[in-house]
Amino acid sequence: MVARSRNGWVVWGSLLLALLLSVAPMPQFMEIGRPLWLALVLSYWVLALPHRLGMVSAWSLGLVEDVLYGTLLGQNALILTLITFLVLSLQRRLRMFPMWQQSLVLLVVFGLAQLVQLWLNALTGNRPPTLAFVLPALISALLWPWVFAILRGLQQRFAVN
Repeated sequence: MVARSRNGWVVWGSLLLALLLSVAPMPQFMEIGRPLWLALVLSYWVLALPHRLGMVSAWSLGLVEDVLYGTLLGQNALILTLITFLVLSLQRRLRMFPMWQQSLVLLVVFGLAQLVQLWLNALTGNRPPTLAFVLPALISALLWPWVFAILRGLQQRFAVN
C-alpha cells in the first residue's frame, strides 16, 4: 500500500522561508559569509524525505534563486542540483552519522558547490578577489545542527511524511 504524503506545505513553506532568508538584506561586512540557507534546508528535506524531493525540485528552486539573485540563469540551479545529488548519494551514510560528522560531510559538499560557483563566476568574468568564497560553506556547516533540530522538530510536530 502506498503511503499518502501529508503536510507538504511545511516542506514548501520552509523552502520559501529559506529563499527569503537568502535574499534578505544584511550588513555589508556580513554579506561575504551569508549562509547557504536554501542548500541547508533542501539538504535536510532531501535527507528526511528522499521520496518527495529530488534533483528536479533542486533545479526548480535553483532557477527561482537565479531569478531572485539576478545571476546567470542556471548557475544556482546547477549548484543546488549538485548538492542534492551528493546528499542523495550519501543519504544512507549521512543518516547514520553523528551530528558533527554530518556537519563535516556537508562542509565538503557545500565547499565543492562553492568551488563550482567560483569556477562559473570565473567563466563569466565575475571572480571574487579572495579565498573568502568558501566562508559561506563553513558557516552553513556550523549552522547545520540548528537547522537540523528546527526542521526535525517541525517534521515531527506536523507529522510530515
